[in-house]
Amino acid sequence: MTVAFRMSSLYVPTLKEDPTEAELASHRLLLRAGMIRKAASGIYSFLPLGLRSIAKIERIVREEMDAIGSQEVLLPIVQPAELWTESGRWDLYGPELARLKDRHGREFCLGPTHEEIITALVRSDVRSYRELPLSFYQINMKFRDEIRPRFGLLRGREFIMKDAYSFHTSQESLQEHYDAQAGAYGRICERLGLEYRPVVAESGQIGGKVTTEFMALAEAGEAELVHCTCGFAANVEAAETTVVRIPSITEAVSMEKRATPGLKTIADLAGAFGVSEHDTVKTMAGKTPEGTLVFFCVPGDRELNAVKAAWAVEGVELLDETDFEKYGIPKGSLGPVNTLPGTLVVADVCLKDDVAWAVGANEDGFHLFGALPGRDFEVGQWADLVVAAPGDRCPECGAVLEGARGIEVSQVFQLGTRYSEAMGATFSDENGEEQPFVMGCYGVGVSRSLAAVIEQYNDDAGIQWPVSIAPLEVAILPLMADGEVFEVAESLWKALGEAGVETVIDDRDERAGVKFNDADLIGWPFQVVVGKKGLAEGIVELKVRGSGERATLPVSEAAQKIVSMVESERARFV
Repeated sequence: MTVAFRMSSLYVPTLKEDPTEAELASHRLLLRAGMIRKAASGIYSFLPLGLRSIAKIERIVREEMDAIGSQEVLLPIVQPAELWTESGRWDLYGPELARLKDRHGREFCLGPTHEEIITALVRSDVRSYRELPLSFYQINMKFRDEIRPRFGLLRGREFIMKDAYSFHTSQESLQEHYDAQAGAYGRICERLGLEYRPVVAESGQIGGKVTTEFMALAEAGEAELVHCTCGFAANVEAAETTVVRIPSITEAVSMEKRATPGLKTIADLAGAFGVSEHDTVKTMAGKTPEGTLVFFCVPGDRELNAVKAAWAVEGVELLDETDFEKYGIPKGSLGPVNTLPGTLVVADVCLKDDVAWAVGANEDGFHLFGALPGRDFEVGQWADLVVAAPGDRCPECGAVLEGARGIEVSQVFQLGTRYSEAMGATFSDENGEEQPFVMGCYGVGVSRSLAAVIEQYNDDAGIQWPVSIAPLEVAILPLMADGEVFEVAESLWKALGEAGVETVIDDRDERAGVKFNDADLIGWPFQVVVGKKGLAEGIVELKVRGSGERATLPVSEAAQKIVSMVESERARFV
């Protein structure tokens, strides 16, 4: 199949200046290279070159999904509210769920994900364990009404996603397919050319307890990671960790109450009394669904992980401003000593051996120094509560964890029976008894992956596409618009196209500098310069965009050598 284009007929509206709205390299370069255009906040149109790269990502995803036996379907974007009410997510999902009514007043939503509708589909047709396991995937648009859409394709409201769902008779069957999906996701990242880490994660609004994110490493990433040389990696919000504690006070002292007027933060307290934040303990308050007050205590130089807090005390929510007034407790002087009757104190395990806590006195303008657990107050529960950080100990091997930032490009979940039980989706087992489907779900951010690749593959001049998802593979740049130079360039262009190499010829009547700048901005992996001086010596010049390497090729051998190089590069991503 011949794939050959002319720049003069391609719609590629490049920009010379950086758009003021673009904060990240991927956003800036996708706009400048004429691959996307903003339609509204967090909503983008994909132009021809951008869509070609999207199609290549989708092809890779389809190949990997088909290889593990997942079957492609296409589910509606507009979903009936009653299905979401059945699952319990209609109210739980919150304002990110875009809701609408039809002309008859019936409620619908724009699907941010499709657990409900695929569960309803399967429950209507699948009756017996003999029909299981089943796995389905689709690639389509999703919509989430993000409160702060930003960073172009990395946090949009409308986005392209591959989502898959599997149905099983047992946890063992689910685990087998979960592992197959995770393996496929790793291969997808590798074929996209991404440097990535599979990390332990938190499931959020999807539900389930077992989940892994695939993070593309990037300084621009919103997610903070910790990882170890042993292979352990986790999102800091989900990572179990061992905090290294070296308190300055090693022997118990008498507890002393001191006036601390106006000192509302740990930094204020440490600065006023000349102590390290590491030697203080901060207390955050929460409440259970039954209204029990919970005080969470963590080292003053660390942050409470709300996810871990909810793991430690089921259903707990941190207090808001009105709650502090309701319970009559001072927000800036909380501590575990002299708490209200019935208050549960939960402390991070790293504090267990500390003998002198500097804490709030539960009285405005006062703190306690030298408070000792077991003598001055009781800890009702010890738990891992802090947000993990570089320098903590790996939970698997004990080595020191390193930090990184990442972009979530995909995630796999074990849902269990979260949706099937809520929605009455069952099958008949070997004994004829009805059982809920055991489910998993698996998502790849297709448009987000496009941006993640650019975050890893760019320089000051533009994009440096890996050949696997480049819009086109080779650009022919004739330095003259007619005569022998153009004839040779066009002949080479045709030869490459006929050989199956995706090729574009820049036949525009533009200066050489404009062609060079656009070629680097767009990021054509291989660029062939045809000029009068080179032809006088019987050569053309080849530039490899990713490495910047340059070589001269005899005109008579140029097509064959370029085909060989392209095929070799393609093979790296298969």
